[in-house]
Amino acid sequence: MTRYRLGLVVGKFSPLHLGHVQVIETALAHCEQVLVLGYSQPEFRGCERARRAAWVAQCFPSVINVQLDDAEIRRRCEALGIAAQPMPPNAAADAVHQDYLAWLLRGPVGLAPDAMFGSEAYLAPCAQRLSRQLGHPVHAVSVDAGRVRHPISATCIRADVHAHRHWLAPAVYRDFVPRVVFLGGESSGKTTLAEAMAAHVGTVWVPEYGRERWEQCAGQLTLADLIDIGRVQVAREDAMHAEAERALFCDTSPLTTLGYAHWMFGAAPPELVALAGRAYDLTVLCAPDFDFVQDGTRREPAFRLQQHAWYEARLAASGGRWMRATGPLEHRIAEVARALAQL
Repeated sequence: MTRYRLGLVVGKFSPLHLGHVQVIETALAHCEQVLVLGYSQPEFRGCERARRAAWVAQCFPSVINVQLDDAEIRRRCEALGIAAQPMPPNAAADAVHQDYLAWLLRGPVGLAPDAMFGSEAYLAPCAQRLSRQLGHPVHAVSVDAGRVRHPISATCIRADVHAHRHWLAPAVYRDFVPRVVFLGGESSGKTTLAEAMAAHVGTVWVPEYGRERWEQCAGQLTLADLIDIGRVQVAREDAMHAEAERALFCDTSPLTTLGYAHWMFGAAPPELVALAGRAYDLTVLCAPDFDFVQDGTRREPAFRLQQHAWYEARLAASGGRWMRATGPLEHRIAEVARALAQL
C-alpha cells in the first residue's frame, strides 16, 4: 500500500469500537501521521466530546486527536478570527457532511490529509469531494468494507452497550460501568448490601480494605496506615473496574478512611483529603435503622449515629448524586436498583 503523509479517519466514535480501532490501526500502519476527527450532532448520551477524546487518547496516543462539539468549534474559530458554521445534524445528507468536513479541515482544524480511511460506503465520494475542495488529491482507502472482521455498528452497541461489550476496548467499556459506593456508620449493612447488589446485577464488588488492614494490624492502626488504606482501596477499585459488568459496587471509599483519621487522630492528611474527593456515579448512605451488631471490632452504638450524621452532612454539601438506603435488605436492593437504572 502507498505510504501517505497524513491519513484521516472521521466518525462519530459513539462509542469507539473495534471496527473504528481496525480502521485507525490500518491508517497508522500506512501514514506518517493520522488525524482522528470526530463530531456528532446531537451527541449521544455517554459519548460526549470529552469521553471520545479520552478514548482515542488512551487507545491511540500517537494520533492527532480532534474531537469536536459546538463549544470546541467556536473556541477554535474565535482563536482564528473566523465565523463558526453550525454543525449539521447526523441525519443530514452525505454531501452536507462532506462540505462541512472540508470546511473543518480548511478552517478550525487546519490540516490537509492526503488519504482518508474508512469502511463506510460514503468513503470514496467523500474523498472525491474533499479533493476538489482542498485542491489536492485525497485518496480513499477502504478498510474491511464488508465488515467481515468486526460485524458491528455503533448504533447496535448503543442499543445495549453491556450485551455488546466484547466489541469495545476495555478503556471504553469502563466508562459505561457506573461505580456505586456504600457508606455508613459501623453495623449499617454496607458490606451485606454491596455483596447483595453485585449478585443481583451479576458483577463484582470491592470489599473494604480497611477491615483487612485492621485485622493485619491487630486493631492498632496508625495515621500512616489510614493513608495507605485509602491508596489501596482506590487501587483495588480501579483493578476491579476492569472486570466489572454493568456496575461496580464498592464497600466504602477513602471518605470512610478520612472519617477515621478525624475520629481517631483529629487529623486530615492532605493526601487522604484528596483521595476522599474521589467521585462516584452513585453514593448510597446506609441508614442505621436496625439493631446494632457488635462483632468485636466496632465501637458503641452512639458512634454509629455520629458517623451517619458526619456522612450525611458531607454528602449534602458535595453536590454529588447520593441516596439513602433504608429498611430490610430486600427493600434496600430494590431502592438501589431503581437508582442504578436512572444513571
